[in-house]
Amino acid sequence: MVRRTKEEALETRSKILEAAEQAFYERGVARTTLADIAALAGVTRGAIYWHFNNKAELVQAMLDSLHEPLDEMAKASESENEVDPLGCMRQLLIHLFRQVATDPKTRRINEILFHKCEFTDEMCDLRAQRQVAMVDCNSRIELALSNALHRQQLPANLDVRRAAICLHAYIDGILGQWLLVPNSFELYKEAESWVDTGLDMLRFSPTLRICGDIRKGV
Repeated sequence: MVRRTKEEALETRSKILEAAEQAFYERGVARTTLADIAALAGVTRGAIYWHFNNKAELVQAMLDSLHEPLDEMAKASESENEVDPLGCMRQLLIHLFRQVATDPKTRRINEILFHKCEFTDEMCDLRAQRQVAMVDCNSRIELALSNALHRQQLPANLDVRRAAICLHAYIDGILGQWLLVPNSFELYKEAESWVDTGLDMLRFSPTLRICGDIRKGV
């Protein structure tokens, strides 16, 4: 009986997330109410509150569902024992672009995040969560780039902090533009070229280098 109850709870949670994804995609986050989601899922509002404290937590749970498939590749690039951290990062980013381009669920959730998620007063908790996630992502990219630098895959005087921020902004920019205007370029076919362009920015941009005088504190 307990096992059955747990299975039912997981099934209800899954139905709520699927309904939320559909509603957010069709109406935007701000215009969607928990009552809308409950109606689509065929559950009560109380059932939603059993699993999620508010709409912001529901949105975050939906976003979290995207992270799992890429987590192993990310961990590889962040490991100091990885012999090819830059190669791991390259494959991760190519996979990310192609997954967004070909997997309907991944595309919908990213489109919600980039273009249908307004940070209103109601969503202040989500804004705070996204700020934490942004800083964490920059730190993880910085760690991967530091590993690549130590493996002599990037210039020894690369400013890894600014490079991480630039790469993150570049990837977000490519995704955001394609999701808004998919016909502007072929994300799947051009995934390798877009990723290599971003990595070349790190390899060759002189403005991402720490000059000798600055490093010495002169």
